[in-house]
Amino acid sequence: MLQRGAARARGVTLLELLIVISIMAFAVAIVIPTIGGGVSTAELKGAARELASGLRYARGQAIVQRGESFLVLDIEARTFTVPPDVRVHRLPDKIGIKLFTAQRDLVNEKVGAIRFYPDGGSNGGRITLAAGERKFDIDVDWLTGRVAILD
Repeated sequence: MLQRGAARARGVTLLELLIVISIMAFAVAIVIPTIGGGVSTAELKGAARELASGLRYARGQAIVQRGESFLVLDIEARTFTVPPDVRVHRLPDKIGIKLFTAQRDLVNEKVGAIRFYPDGGSNGGRITLAAGERKFDIDVDWLTGRVAILD
């Protein structure tokens, strides 16, 4: 003879199933937005390194050519160039960009430049790349033209 309690313990009730499904849906609703759609730290750091590389290239060009050289940053288009090179370097779309430079090197509110001189010096400046709470500052020393990435 089967006992009534033993037969009932083998199955899952509809209520228990609904509770488990709602807990899983709640967990997915919290986890998915934090994982996808943002900018990874590696992507942010890669963009900072690419921009620092462009600044170092512009400094090297100024020294080699014995003339002024500059990196032009378009904040709205999220691009930068190092004239006379015609290549346009794109930065990721979801990264916030801020440019601090000399007033005479601002073309308008969305476009500016950091200038380098033949002696290796610069007008100085800072470019900040940010995504959420994470940010990287790319500093250009005005006296030496040294480019550094700060966390």
